[in-house]
Amino acid sequence: MKKFIYLLILPLVVVGGLVFANREIKNEPPKKSTPKPLSAAEMEAERKNWEATPAGMNFKKWEASLAGRKVLSRAEKLRHHISTSSKMEAVVTSLSLPPGSRLGFGLMVRINGEEYIATFQSEKAQMEVLQSLKVNDKIIMRGHHVSYAPKYSYPIVTVEYAERDGKAIFKRILPEGGC
Repeated sequence: MKKFIYLLILPLVVVGGLVFANREIKNEPPKKSTPKPLSAAEMEAERKNWEATPAGMNFKKWEASLAGRKVLSRAEKLRHHISTSSKMEAVVTSLSLPPGSRLGFGLMVRINGEEYIATFQSEKAQMEVLQSLKVNDKIIMRGHHVSYAPKYSYPIVTVEYAERDGKAIFKRILPEGGC
């Protein structure tokens, strides 16, 4: 009977040893395959392909329309401030975004007499201070990016930093391990 039990246990020990011996311990992070950047010719070809789609054709029509040219000219006025990361004085004109917006938390602001949508990618701790803003409050802000879309009648400024009365009320928090 003892020999029979040993015969049953022996293959289990051998198989278990082989399983554990073949298991590799990986302490190094997995290598992610990053796609190589597209060349200028490839980017141009991709853009041409996109412009041939219905969405691309609608965007080109919007760019050529009066409303599109107006939004693009407003966005161009901020490009210098965005690229130099200079401060802009803004006045809060509305505490809500246009109906149907899907931009997260944002405000309508007036910068140099023009209306813009200011969006904030904020944490919960920053939300309380941002929600305390009122219409006609003057804030100093730096933009991170300016964008536009046919859906909106205003350029969209992604805010990097904002202050009111000399006190910082918002500072964009960079994502972990990214830019």
